Amino acid sequence: MAWWPIGASLFASSEGSGLFIGLAGTGAAGGIAVAGFEWNATYVLLALAWVFVPVYVSSGIVTMPEYLGRRFGGNRIRTYLSVLSLMLSVFTKISTDLYSGALFVQVCLGWNLYLSTVLMLVVTALYTIAGGLAAVIYTDTLQTFVMIIGAIILTITAFNKIGGYSNLERVYQAAIPSKIIPNSSCHLPREDAMHLFRHPVTGDLPWPGMTLGLTILATWYWCTDQVIVQRSLSAKNLSHAKGASILASYLKMLPFIFIILPGMISRALYPGLRGLMIAVMMAALMSSLTSIFNSSSTLFTMDIWKKYRADASERELLLVGRIVTVILVVISVVWIPILQSANSGQLYVYIQSVTSYLAPPVTAVFSLAIFWTRTNEQGAFWGLMVGLVVGVCRMVLEFAFPPPRCGIQDDAPSVLRSVHYLHFAIILCFLSAAVVVVISLLTPPPTEEQVCNLTWWTLTEEEEREIPLQKRQTDRQTERHVFWSRFCCVNAILLICVNIFLYAYFA
Repeated sequence: MAWWPIGASLFASSEGSGLFIGLAGTGAAGGIAVAGFEWNATYVLLALAWVFVPVYVSSGIVTMPEYLGRRFGGNRIRTYLSVLSLMLSVFTKISTDLYSGALFVQVCLGWNLYLSTVLMLVVTALYTIAGGLAAVIYTDTLQTFVMIIGAIILTITAFNKIGGYSNLERVYQAAIPSKIIPNSSCHLPREDAMHLFRHPVTGDLPWPGMTLGLTILATWYWCTDQVIVQRSLSAKNLSHAKGASILASYLKMLPFIFIILPGMISRALYPGLRGLMIAVMMAALMSSLTSIFNSSSTLFTMDIWKKYRADASERELLLVGRIVTVILVVISVVWIPILQSANSGQLYVYIQSVTSYLAPPVTAVFSLAIFWTRTNEQGAFWGLMVGLVVGVCRMVLEFAFPPPRCGIQDDAPSVLRSVHYLHFAIILCFLSAAVVVVISLLTPPPTEEQVCNLTWWTLTEEEEREIPLQKRQTDRQTERHVFWSRFCCVNAILLICVNIFLYAYFA
């Protein structure tokens, strides 16, 4: 694939209906700070193209669990990561996208929530099953244009209604609900609504968590998640992968203007344009769901089914992949009622908090696998297990003690409320990394085969075994495109400068 459809697909895959409603809802509730989730993607998208993709191409893998399987040997890490990826797809992607898309249709057209869910599933499933990855990427590209055009029209209309950006802060601060609990600040506009960086302890999105903690979550999502990496691995060569990351990074700057600010304006206004915005939401929903369905079926067939059925035919793998997709959808629909009551109705907070409890150990293991050649299977496995136990304990507490409604005393343990979920991600990542390092040093080092062509430091090493065709082709193409490689590097520096300016201006 060329750089432009991959870049558009990376953007569209991340901007599902869950993100559309989630970003707008959190913007309405708390102001512009949630834009940090989008702008932080710049740095990890560049890391994906410049660091992670070369390692993945060198190793000749198809799925992320397959990479860890080659890097460490054995099957337990590969199987665990496959199952964890499928769980995260259900809890943070499929269920949230289905719920938010159905909620939008219910509000706009008055349809039943579950009828709306079934309708969207039928339409999405038809072309996912029929088309495969190429169809998904090209459809994502088309839907990216639909999303951007619809969002531009919505934004222009919203700003015209309130008299421009200069009036936004005044309108937002005046948008006080007609019914609030006496002696309570619940539902009142935040005084720091127009600031990107919030207080490190009392802020709803504290700045240490929004920098380091968010980078840990973003590294998992953009650099180790099958949905995203699968797109970058489909690039013609490394220059196209880099160009795709740069395009996606520029596109990720747009939701601040086209989703978050209209969300803030929506506190005071309820603009029309229902038909167009339904089209935009459906584009967001379907582009995200098709990406997840395609990647989840690949994960299951290549990393779980094929391990036990090594001689499975192509037809059998296709059938199994489609059955798995149906099972994931059923579990996601069952999960929707639980999701409805989570995190005070802020969908984006739910997505990020669940990710904070399950993803940091994966980030730690992948980072150490790529950058520290001494990392071995025992260290990686026990780092993942310790991280899983600690993360699940926190997640269980979160669901057992949901945030109280206005005026009701909070009975949750202090460790739950005093440690923000983004700060918890930092703690969990470093704890997992420490376990990996200690156990790796106490056990035998990895073999030469588990290191050669599988880490950042051993990319140039040649081995007796045949190097994957994909790598040989990529090397030749990259040599022929030195100019484009340098052009991508210059663009990456320009992109970082633009990103730093935005952070500094809105901090």
